[in-house]
Amino acid sequence: MDLKTLTFIVVGLSFALYIGVAIWARAGTTKEFYIAGGGVHPVINGMATAADWMSAASFISMAGLIAFLGYGGSVYLMGWTGGYVLLAVLLAPYLRKFGKFTVPEFIGDRYYSNAARIVAVICLIFISFTYVAGQMRGVGIVFSRFLEVDITTGLIVGMGLVFFYAVLGGMKGITYTQVAQYCVLIFAYTIPAVFISLQLTGNPLPQLGLGSSVGDMGFLTKLDTVVTDLGFAKYTSGDKSMIDVFCITLALMAGTAGLPHVIVRFFTVPKVHDARISAGWALVFIAILYTTAPAVGAMARYNLHTTVNSALATGGDIFAPEASLEGETRPGWMKRWEATGLIRWDDKNGDGRIQYYNEKSKDEAFLAKAEAAGWKGNELGATAKDGSFEGKVDRDIMVLANPEIAGLPDWVIALVAAGGIAAALSTAAGLLLVISSSISHDLLKGIFARNISEKGELMAGRLAAAVAVLVAGYLGYNPPGFVAEVVAFAFGLACASLFPTIVMGIFNKRMNMQGAIAGMLAGLVFTMGYIVYFKGIFIEPMAKNEAANWLFGISPEGIGVVGALLNVTVAYIVSKFTAPCPEHIQHLVEGIRYPRGAATAQAH
Repeated sequence: MDLKTLTFIVVGLSFALYIGVAIWARAGTTKEFYIAGGGVHPVINGMATAADWMSAASFISMAGLIAFLGYGGSVYLMGWTGGYVLLAVLLAPYLRKFGKFTVPEFIGDRYYSNAARIVAVICLIFISFTYVAGQMRGVGIVFSRFLEVDITTGLIVGMGLVFFYAVLGGMKGITYTQVAQYCVLIFAYTIPAVFISLQLTGNPLPQLGLGSSVGDMGFLTKLDTVVTDLGFAKYTSGDKSMIDVFCITLALMAGTAGLPHVIVRFFTVPKVHDARISAGWALVFIAILYTTAPAVGAMARYNLHTTVNSALATGGDIFAPEASLEGETRPGWMKRWEATGLIRWDDKNGDGRIQYYNEKSKDEAFLAKAEAAGWKGNELGATAKDGSFEGKVDRDIMVLANPEIAGLPDWVIALVAAGGIAAALSTAAGLLLVISSSISHDLLKGIFARNISEKGELMAGRLAAAVAVLVAGYLGYNPPGFVAEVVAFAFGLACASLFPTIVMGIFNKRMNMQGAIAGMLAGLVFTMGYIVYFKGIFIEPMAKNEAANWLFGISPEGIGVVGALLNVTVAYIVSKFTAPCPEHIQHLVEGIRYPRGAATAQAH
């Protein structure tokens, strides 16, 4: 059986499982549509949260970023796991005790204002659409490769699937579908990692394989040698300033705790205590993938380099003509990925071989040797949006291509395809549900059409989800960066807007409506403006995205921390010059902080 047929069978069976679960657990009431009825077991909810959390950024892109950033990619590991500590301690139990369906509903009631609720919805939509853009790009990448079509066609196929089970099942269907997706994606991620670690280091545990040896030297030492031989920076050296590392990590942590599609999961459990337990189990399930990712990234980088230049593995002369991979005999995985445009060979010197190196290296001696060997520039990259050759391999393919590069069995490659799709679809569905619930429940039911029937609200939620799928599809077609980068922007927006407002709402009983609204708007506008300025969303960037141009040396991925400080500062100043928070709201806040019992989620 060929790889394509096997992939269709494995992916098709996973689709059948998801759709079957969605039909079995379809929502019949608004409570089931928004919070799965409020009776999900903490372990099940922890696993569903992990699947909701471990998106295309975690499965597809994070290890790809680590592969090329090396030590600098550790900010994603620290930020995205550390955020769950903040979530478990600062937010989850208190929001569960408050007992409402959505984050904007909490903000609207806590700050006694429909205006605050509307601003929260605006923040949520910006965050969720930025986040879902990364997921839909991941969907397009996976489908384009394994259906052997272009990314646009792959994206359309993925949109259709997300539409079906997110719109039909609501939170109840998504919760149980995500449990199935977690099982698929975690097996798909760890099994290839075990094979590759065993193949390279003889150690079946990838986490330990990273510290094992290849031949007569440690794996990371060998990898440092491999990448520096081709003019790249050492894998174990960081290329980010300390302030940027700090800000990105903190933005990802606070953003994790402020992401609405994660927070809403803690409304689905029966009790306050269960919310804490759910957060703990989610961290356990997430840790399985996150402790494996550094090994996956490092080993993918090693395999890519040694495939293109055989002398790197043997210690021979990398500049010898026969060391460079011959174009006509390039492996099948490279030819298959070329159809997506995410990898491409451009024979600049016409020798029929692929030279892959850092043509912008600061090592003048290395560049002189490359020129003497007849190398005319890096020849392995990707196709840019304008169809030209871009001199770097797309980072988002590394995890998906890794089993093929390592020559693993076809069934492992097919399993990775199913896992990548599960990761992207699980988070995309959760985000689309948050968007639809904010429109149908917070805006329509909560403000503009309070007398709408439950059936009408449910229909409105499904229509909102359908429109959100179309918008998300466009953003996935034209994203402002790699999957993990786009997702990092969403975390920055959450860090700057919702997170400070929720925390102040729980722990500062004197924070008033005017302060909260002003703070959210200040944090959102500043952070979104900074990201658009350097990265461009719907428009071209206005400045080159480099450290010399950044404010305080902070990249767009980390600017959410400055936005959060601005949010808190503006909120505090405005609250001091406006009417104080009503006394009954102050008593309400005191009641939230004492974990005695849990309110039942109420629809208003």
